[in-house]
Amino acid sequence: MADSAIFAKKPELPLAQHKFAALNGTPEQRKEALQKLVEGIKLDKMAAFYSRLVDEGILKEDKALTAELEKASAAELVALDKKVEEAKEEHGDLEQNESCIHRAVFLAQIGEDDKAHEAYEEILQRPTTTLNQKLDIVFGKLRLGLFYYRPQLIQKEIDRAHELVNKGGDWDRRNRLKAIECIWRCSQRQFKEASDLFIECLSTYASPELMSLADFVCHGALACAVVMPRSEIKKKVIDAPEVVEVIGYIPNVSRLLRALYECKYADYFGALSGVETDHLNVSRYLYAHRRFYTREMRIRGYAQLLESYLSLTIKSMADSFGVTQDFIDKELARFVAAGRLHCVIDKVGGVVETNRPDTKNAQYQNTIKQGDLLLNRIQKLSGVISI
Repeated sequence: MADSAIFAKKPELPLAQHKFAALNGTPEQRKEALQKLVEGIKLDKMAAFYSRLVDEGILKEDKALTAELEKASAAELVALDKKVEEAKEEHGDLEQNESCIHRAVFLAQIGEDDKAHEAYEEILQRPTTTLNQKLDIVFGKLRLGLFYYRPQLIQKEIDRAHELVNKGGDWDRRNRLKAIECIWRCSQRQFKEASDLFIECLSTYASPELMSLADFVCHGALACAVVMPRSEIKKKVIDAPEVVEVIGYIPNVSRLLRALYECKYADYFGALSGVETDHLNVSRYLYAHRRFYTREMRIRGYAQLLESYLSLTIKSMADSFGVTQDFIDKELARFVAAGRLHCVIDKVGGVVETNRPDTKNAQYQNTIKQGDLLLNRIQKLSGVISI
């Protein structure tokens, strides 16, 4: 049996995204998400998952559908149990492990996550389980962690996957792990690490079971936008062939990146608003960080504009961003007070004067401070030695 056949691609992660959109999206997004949820549940015979959604009030109970799903999943489990028994009687350890993995994958598929975890772990502990099989099992447990969003489990399985990959995992599994970790880092607000992983695996992305290339580019590009230097965004993201291939499917992300690079700040704010509505508010990985993200991107836009001038009027700055003077005044006051922007606001004159930090002087003062600490420690040490 081919490795690709046993790779644990269940449960389907897009279904978790549809569930999230059904709870947090716009009315149109919710309607579409609910429809796709029901279609996916029927396709994968997800009796246990359907029951959970009914209990949570996300879907209305359909007793006929419930009976149909339970019958179909029970019949499939009977068939898988039969294959496991046949493998024990007629085949070797490798085939036995594969048949057990298939059974565990089906348990994950129908929503029996606890039983799937137990089945995966039992196979993982067998001395006859190969390295690639162990990696497939860990990926299966990772998918369950991502599907039900269990952070501790996800981090544990990522660490375990790294240990196994370092023992000899193949290229395909290494690349899949990078893609999974990229999205996980996004969900943990670790955008620098996520952007590095995104650039590393973008050209070789082959994990459609995680998310489509367009969705992966969306998450990775948004991570890059908030942390990557402007000079690198053009080369590594905007002009990357893989990004160019799918950027048409995520127009607001494209507008955001280009407006940031080309310093078109009114378009930049408009695109940021679109990104918040179309992506941040409905992404189960970015939703918790939507306010942080939009705040950091506003700060980045303000800082980039101020960097080009010694001073400029509040009116010209408001016109550049396509907002009112009162809005800019309140935004700048808040971010200056928090130490995020280096400028001074002259409210009477209606002028903003940049006040760039003197890095050389700061380094000099820090060196003096560290030198004083070192001299004090040497004096204390000399006193101890003389005694």
